[in-house]
Amino acid sequence: SENGTRCVLPSSSEFPEGFFTPQERKDGGIVIYFIIILYMFLAVSIVCDDYFLPSLEIISECLGLSQDVAGATFMAAGSSAPELVTAFLGAFVTKGDIGVSTILGSAIYNLLGISAACGLFSTVVSRLSCWPLFRDCLVYTISAAAVLAMISDNRIYWYESASLLLIYGCYILILCFDIKINQYLMKKFSPCCTCFTKAMEENAEQQPLVGWREESGPLIRQQSRTDSGIFQDELDYSHLSTSLHGLDEISGDHPNVFTMPEADMKRILWVLSLPIITLLYLTIPDCRRQFWRNWFMVTFLISAAWISAITYILVWMITIAGETLGIPESVMGLTLLAAGTSVPDTVASVLVARKGNGDMAMSNIVGSNVFDMLCLGIPWFIKTAFINTSGPIEVNSSGLTYTAISLICSVVFIFLAVHLNGWKIDKKLGTICLVLYLVFTVLAILYELGIIGNNPTRVCGN
Repeated sequence: SENGTRCVLPSSSEFPEGFFTPQERKDGGIVIYFIIILYMFLAVSIVCDDYFLPSLEIISECLGLSQDVAGATFMAAGSSAPELVTAFLGAFVTKGDIGVSTILGSAIYNLLGISAACGLFSTVVSRLSCWPLFRDCLVYTISAAAVLAMISDNRIYWYESASLLLIYGCYILILCFDIKINQYLMKKFSPCCTCFTKAMEENAEQQPLVGWREESGPLIRQQSRTDSGIFQDELDYSHLSTSLHGLDEISGDHPNVFTMPEADMKRILWVLSLPIITLLYLTIPDCRRQFWRNWFMVTFLISAAWISAITYILVWMITIAGETLGIPESVMGLTLLAAGTSVPDTVASVLVARKGNGDMAMSNIVGSNVFDMLCLGIPWFIKTAFINTSGPIEVNSSGLTYTAISLICSVVFIFLAVHLNGWKIDKKLGTICLVLYLVFTVLAILYELGIIGNNPTRVCGN
């Protein structure tokens, strides 16, 4: 550092060189990057809509998962695969702070930005339950506080990273007994909390996911675990009130992905996306079709891998485009890169919110952040416990105070915003979250640029 100014490496140093020189990009090559960015957005949407969410739905039905538990576990893990890859790259390849900065830096976007997208782009008003949001926000606050406490001394020890795995293990244990805990809390606090009373009434009215099961036959043998909230013998415990992709209405096989849509605009998008449709069709088994229905776990894993690969290309292109346009490094990291790494979460959450599954959308938003904390814990634990046992991992914790305040405030604000909005996702909630996100982003940018606080930064070499 010079004169108290912190030097940070440019984001492009974490990626391969682009296929145009800086001058060629300024002379018009930047247009190619924007075309690739738009195409990657389209590709993520196709993977999520045609493969990732259908496999998630079948997993949820087979395990009897409620929509909020499904969103907080499988959906969060799959859509957060890019963050896991980034964390491993930061720990083992680049040896930098890319994992910490990417995950902590995009946390506010995950909470407020995606919530705003769900509210503004959803065509239906989705009701929310008290317990799932409170559960996920509480666990996320604890895990975020643990990470911030760990990196406060710039060193990560094996027992510190192991505590992150322990926190996530406790979270999974709570999810295993989610229904019993939920019922107990509703009975305990319903006299003094109206939101619990409304949740009990709405849960009683929710209908199970039935219809397609009888027609296609059971996927796997139902397991008997009456002591658990996950495995149930009766379909009444399934809170997935509607099928995300109409599986309950399918009497035959699912239409082929190469069937041309009837609407003109959809036809144009279909023709443009035909290369990626063909590539995905050849590499991922379509579990919506009868022949591949029992391959749903393979579909889930391969689609998550594709999501990671597409997101990597997307962030790579955004990074180069931002540098070409002269966007400051700190501004780009808090806006474009944060949104780029969270594209799968955004697309998946908006898609399920548009189907009326509000609990699944919100649990994915907060649950993804909880999983992101685990994404940091896994590579840290592997490196400190098995690879480099002689000493701790060195990390840079500058800007820690603002990050801590921002994370805690964003969790509190999203919970209060949902409560004041009557526990529903609509355009009003989307507008509130958008305003809060813009306020947090502006303050973060001013802090990173050194305009407020005492944390001036510059890109190394400039």
